[in-house]
Amino acid sequence: MSETPSNMLPLGTLAPDFISFDTVSGNTLSLEELKSDIATVIMFICNHCPYVKHINSELVLLSNDYLIKGISFIGISSNDVENYPEDSPENMELTAEELGYKFPYLFDETQEIAKAYKAACTPDFYIFDKDMKLVYRGQFDDSRPGNGMEVTGSDIRSALDNILAGKPVSQEQKPSIGCNIKWKK
Repeated sequence: MSETPSNMLPLGTLAPDFISFDTVSGNTLSLEELKSDIATVIMFICNHCPYVKHINSELVLLSNDYLIKGISFIGISSNDVENYPEDSPENMELTAEELGYKFPYLFDETQEIAKAYKAACTPDFYIFDKDMKLVYRGQFDDSRPGNGMEVTGSDIRSALDNILAGKPVSQEQKPSIGCNIKWKK
């Protein structure tokens, strides 16, 4: 299990547009269709990563808590499925069903979305405000597989609560740590 940190895209960066295949609905969807006029959470996740598996239950709870408040969540898997077949679109669809994802789970086959966002690891989180400017990037919380800390999503929850309250998001943000994105050769 290699530990790779987020690249920490500069705050204020505009969200790069994309169009991608949603393994849940079977439709091709765009950021324009999926974004919220409150906040949009873009998550680089995958099926096989132990860091993602570690937070998945709480990720579902967190997204369910904030989807009803008008915040959009978009899961994206960018891994090379030839070498990591567990991350294939078919398996993504199964994982989304098993875990109860209520958000789209996009397959970034060309890896262009991950490159545009400078994503480095899974999980890697980005929160954009109503103007699609980056206000948060980094970790879910301080919990990691094996460190004994409870998974709470506290860092993401704090950022989203501030947005909902009309307050600025703290600029003190920690990078996520996870498996590196499995780039095609």
